[in-house]
Order: sequence, then C-alpha cells, then structure tokens
Amino acid sequence: MSDSVRLEFLGTGTSNGVPVVGCHCAVCTSDNPKNQRYRPSVVVDWRGKRLLIDTPPELRLQLLRARISYLDALLYTHTHADHLFGLDDIRAINQLRGGPLPVYGSVETLERLRQQFYYVFVATPAAGGKPSLDLREIAPLDGPFQAEGVPVQAVPIMHGSTPVLGFRFGNLAYLTDTNQIPESSFQLLQGLDILVIDALREARHPTHFSVGEALEVTRRLRPRRTYFTHICHDLEHESANQRLPAGVEVAFDGLVVETQF
Repeated sequence: MSDSVRLEFLGTGTSNGVPVVGCHCAVCTSDNPKNQRYRPSVVVDWRGKRLLIDTPPELRLQLLRARISYLDALLYTHTHADHLFGLDDIRAINQLRGGPLPVYGSVETLERLRQQFYYVFVATPAAGGKPSLDLREIAPLDGPFQAEGVPVQAVPIMHGSTPVLGFRFGNLAYLTDTNQIPESSFQLLQGLDILVIDALREARHPTHFSVGEALEVTRRLRPRRTYFTHICHDLEHESANQRLPAGVEVAFDGLVVETQF
C-alpha cells in the first residue's frame, strides 16, 4: 500500500466565498474557474483512509464535485460559520457508512458544536433526519493522535484572539485561518515537504496572514512546496501566481497535491 499522503482542496475561499454576492470586480466576474472559490475545506487520503477537514456551507456541492461518497473521520480546525455550517450534509455520509462518523476537535470546538447543532444531540423521531456523530476530543499537548488509524499532529495556532488547530500529516501541514503561529508550534512544523497556509490578500488583516506574512512563514519553515488558501477576491489566480517565488503558488478548488508521508 502506498505511503503517500494526498490532499485535495475542496474549497480555497474566504467566509464570503468567491465570487462575492453583489461584487462586480475583475475576480468575481472572471471566467477562469480557478477564481471561483468555495469556503475552505480539504480531504486527506492515506493508506485507504479518508479524512475531511471542516464542513463549510457548500459541503454537499464540494463532495459531489470531488465524487466523494465515503469518509473515515472528520477533523475540525474551529467552529466559525464558514468551517462548520455544512455539518448537516454529513447525513448522507452516515447513510453510506451505516453508522456514526468519528469527529475530532478541541474541547472548545466540540462544546460549540453541541451548542450550535443542538438538535443532533437530543432525542428526535427516527425519521427526523440528522447527522450521527461520535465526538472525540483532541488534546494537542498530549502529542500526535490516531484518527481512525491515520497519525495526526494537531498544531495550535491563533486566528486573531481565537485559538484554532492546524494539522500535520507526515510531511504535509494544513494551516488555515491563522495570523500567528506560536513558537512551540513552529517546532511541530519542521521538515515539511508541503505547507498549506492561510494567505488572505496582499493587505494586512487582523485575523489572517497576508501574502507577505505567509511568505515570511514559508521562508522560515522552508518546505519544498507551499500552497496558499483562504483566498479572498483581492487575489486573481494567474497574476498572483506570477508574483510569487518558485515553489509557492495559490491553490484552487479541485487541486490535488501529494507527497510521501
């Protein structure tokens, strides 16, 4: 069995998505499909296991587009709406699995999930139709954990004042919705082959890395390849890539990257 890890970008946009409703800028009206960005999510495959990271509002459309009908587990970075509010679409996955889906998140994430999707966790008629979830707490300070047999290193990062999680799978790391990486987490990110990192736009932002700031992290970590995600309509795909250094590029919905685990 192959020991490579494969990541597919299901969505690479911001909380607004791209195109933005009511916007007529060059990116939002572009006919280049790489400028059309669903809210952020990825799926990771390793040794026959498939993990979904986050459930954005377009999850059903993302899964259909990527022809994904089976998941082994769901991991959450945090519970902002653009990463959570597609959770109800997991019902179809439950039906295909024939049972609950393991869901991994921090203690804060799991508590907010229970609050925002309260109906999932209370008794309802069997025909009511709701996701079936098996919640499992991630304790980053305890070191790597196993998500249905896949070794995962949770990476604590900051999204403004909100603690969120990134994830490392072997030599690949996924860090969305962040503008600060604690020094202790930099130690968890050494020796990467592929880095996926938040790079919202050229201008600075209070809760996301700008392109320049994401490049600073890239220069420090020195991965072989870097892909920017959580991209707003300020960045046009082709022209942004032309400005980036070798080994760094703007990701797009449907992009697949792979490396040895």
